[in-house]
Amino acid sequence: MKTQPIPPELTLEARRAALAKAALMRKERAVIREQLGKRETTVADLLKQMDNDSIGKMRVLSIVEALPGLGKVRSRRLMRELGISEKRRLRGLSKGQTERLLNAVTKKAA
Repeated sequence: MKTQPIPPELTLEARRAALAKAALMRKERAVIREQLGKRETTVADLLKQMDNDSIGKMRVLSIVEALPGLGKVRSRRLMRELGISEKRRLRGLSKGQTERLLNAVTKKAA
């Protein structure tokens, strides 16, 4: 049996800082998903901002699910058709996956 890795011992101050950073990232991602739903931003815009940790570390599936007209089922089907794992993060996409994703979402938006 494999042993579970032991999390690092954090000081109370370091733990609070990590929790605050995580909460901020969640809020930023929620805003991004809301903007996608309202068509205030596009997947192409997000791909240009991948250096931002809030964007680059988002799961592609959550981005696709946030697009208008694509729910959970259609999003998963699209991801499967594009050959992109549901666990893949935006920054982890290959050039081919990025191009296929952009082509697919621009067709759906049109």
